Amino acid sequence: MSTFPTVRPRRLRMRGALRRTVAETRLHPSQFVLPVFVVPGVDVRKPIESMPGHAQVSVDQVAHVAKEAEAAGVGGIMFFGVPDEKDDVGSSSWDPLGPVPQALETVAAAAPELVRWADVCLCEYTTHGHCGPLKGDLVDNDAALPLLARAALAYADAGADIVAPSDMMDGRVGAIRSTLDDAGHTDTVICSYAVKYASGYYGPFRDAAGSTPAFGDRRSHQMDPANAREAIREVRLDLAEGADMVMVKPAGPYLDVVSAVAREVDVPVVAYQVSGEFAMIEAAAARGWIDRERVMIESLTGIARAGSGVILTYFAIEACGLVGESR
Repeated sequence: MSTFPTVRPRRLRMRGALRRTVAETRLHPSQFVLPVFVVPGVDVRKPIESMPGHAQVSVDQVAHVAKEAEAAGVGGIMFFGVPDEKDDVGSSSWDPLGPVPQALETVAAAAPELVRWADVCLCEYTTHGHCGPLKGDLVDNDAALPLLARAALAYADAGADIVAPSDMMDGRVGAIRSTLDDAGHTDTVICSYAVKYASGYYGPFRDAAGSTPAFGDRRSHQMDPANAREAIREVRLDLAEGADMVMVKPAGPYLDVVSAVAREVDVPVVAYQVSGEFAMIEAAAARGWIDRERVMIESLTGIARAGSGVILTYFAIEACGLVGESR
């Protein structure tokens, strides 16, 4: 008998109920946030080809999406606006009658338990597709700050619980915090896209949001995928300016960064499982190469295991029905 092991980790793996009992990482529907693309018009539901199961929706359709998400147990809904009118400075981003403010008001009435998030950037609203007004071929960082703050204020006025600046301009968290506080929105949360990489995983999103740059790219302000230590510096700066939560984007390819940020901070860490991550799972599953549901939950578990307490994911509604199952 001495030849047999006395320490057998396998004992804790042999039954599903036991595995669940000793699981170190647990997913819960409330930690999922569903991204939604809102467009002007009525009765619009335009499928996004590169993102199966998702569509651009008009404000009147937002209530249906929100009620479905709330019924599933999803924790929140994040809005991205796709306007009809664009200009060089993105002025339609702060239009109180624009798609995002109207969607926020709709959700407050239709699904009040959902936390209302609003992405704050100008790329969807500018004719050139960059994240602020230009100086030559580059975004004018300082000129962008009051415009981003103005958009954030419009969303807070419309009922956003959380505004999430995704532009990666230096100083934007401070500008937004000051503007919100001066307007009496001292309780509005800022979730900074503190660590946003210049990634190739955003392709389907740019189809959905109509935000592909007309020229050049966003490497002048989004982070280099080769850098990890820089992420900690970005996080510290945003927290010093008043961020209440910090985000890492993308999630899956940067789990080391999610983990490093989670060890560094004592505020909630958010990770965004971006459109390219979603699309790859969908494409591989459609070809029968992977078990779609199993990989969906495994990918989300990995993000949570790395240290993210909140996950933005296009799987949010479906994942809610799966997190209690043994995978």
